[in-house]
Amino acid sequence: MSEYKLYYFNTRGRGEISRLIFLVAGQPFENIYYDKSEWPTLRKETPLGYVPVLEYEGVKLPQSLAIARFLARQFNLAGRDNFEQAKVDAVVDTLCEGAYKFMSARWEPDEVKRKELWDAYFTNDVPKLLQYLEILAKMYGEGGPYFVGNQLTWADLLVHDVFETLLKLKPNFLEGHTWLLENRALIDNHPRLVEHFKTRPESPF
Repeated sequence: MSEYKLYYFNTRGRGEISRLIFLVAGQPFENIYYDKSEWPTLRKETPLGYVPVLEYEGVKLPQSLAIARFLARQFNLAGRDNFEQAKVDAVVDTLCEGAYKFMSARWEPDEVKRKELWDAYFTNDVPKLLQYLEILAKMYGEGGPYFVGNQLTWADLLVHDVFETLLKLKPNFLEGHTWLLENRALIDNHPRLVEHFKTRPESPF
């Protein structure tokens, strides 16, 4: 029996960052998929009524970013000291702030209005987000291809995962952003992730 159990649906979504951390770390885990048809019944088994949930040493932990931060620290993917961890968190928080309007558009029920919101997001918000991420990479990356400390952290993995979603909506949005493309290519070709990227279920988010 694995020491770690991750509960989520069979899609990327908010559970994917934890899967990527486990895979990069080479850490076995039990990847438990909830079928959406079973969700109304299984929901009551979660601490707060939603997933992902990580079970560790018999205790269930909710909140996708809390789970990811815990796992990254467990497996040395969070930065080498407290200040590097703060730098990693700065990248993560900048990314999450930049993705906020995208999430609002995602849940817009009217298809025409949703497209308008996404178009506005890529025009007005994404360029600023990319600029901010490049600034932080230059400040913290020590001249290397990773965001912090010239080494792979979970910030690189989360940026890759969020950008995967954005690329499905606008495949050329990273055009001209050489550093971000290089960073993405390193994750694309990570030896512990290549097979996962090939075989994971297709998912819009």
